Amino acid sequence: MEVTLIHQGLDLMLFGMGTVFGFLALLVGITRIMSTAVNYFTIAPELSISAQPPAVSTNASVDPKIIAAIQLAINEHRGR
Repeated sequence: MEVTLIHQGLDLMLFGMGTVFGFLALLVGITRIMSTAVNYFTIAPELSISAQPPAVSTNASVDPKIIAAIQLAINEHRGR
């Protein structure tokens, strides 16, 4: 039986696709193993919940020039 160019092309294509699939499967497997190992060996930080909410300064005032610049930018954006 004669091996045609089409047959050789299909063989090469299947070999290449199999190689890529094998590499990607290996990559996914190694990544999952590394992720599991990192999660196993790291200590999760404890969350501290404070009883009081953080203090908000009521004396904070914004410069009127900044307010004007923000308002101008908003008006320019809406005017498009």
